[in-house]
Amino acid sequence: MINVKRDYQCPDLLHAPLIPPLPYAEDALEPVISSKTLGFHYGKHHRAYVDNLNNLLTGTDLADAPLEKLVLESAGKPDKTAIFNNAAQAWNHSFYWNSMKAGGGGRPPAQLEQLIDASFGSFDNFRKELATITVGQFGSGWGWLVVDAGKLKCVRTPNAETPITGKSKPLLTIDVWEHAYYLDYQNRRADYVNAVIDRLLNWEFAVRNLTA
Repeated sequence: MINVKRDYQCPDLLHAPLIPPLPYAEDALEPVISSKTLGFHYGKHHRAYVDNLNNLLTGTDLADAPLEKLVLESAGKPDKTAIFNNAAQAWNHSFYWNSMKAGGGGRPPAQLEQLIDASFGSFDNFRKELATITVGQFGSGWGWLVVDAGKLKCVRTPNAETPITGKSKPLLTIDVWEHAYYLDYQNRRADYVNAVIDRLLNWEFAVRNLTA
């Protein structure tokens, strides 16, 4: 069984053809993200990463390795690029689904807002930086809120790259691969990112990751 590390409060990733259940109904994030987008994104793209990964691992000594171990042990290794791409994307997507919730957004709980103020100067500064960092990712990738050396930072990663291969710990992420938003927003990536920040971010998930 491939598992997401418990420190990250994500559901387990099981062998194909199963993938972690969404933490909400497919229409729960409307109108910010439509059920059509979520159905394709979760049911097609995320499933493909899981299926591909399990196919790559069949009959190998990594078949029962935890998902995070697969990401870490394949990162930067040319002979394991396919494993990394699919494992990291499976991990990133599980994290992304949990980074959102219906009725989310707004200001975070006091514990996290104090750390945001200390790291960015104000919540408004943080919100602007997260949006700018995420929208500015060239091509496909991710925008993240992470903890690095006790301080919050906004970072972006291209393609399947993920902060867990470095020294920072992710708290939230926003997917900016085109399949995450194109059916609903076409080329208006900024509108999608701003809507996720203001109306969907799951601050309770971020707090759980912060204190895990």
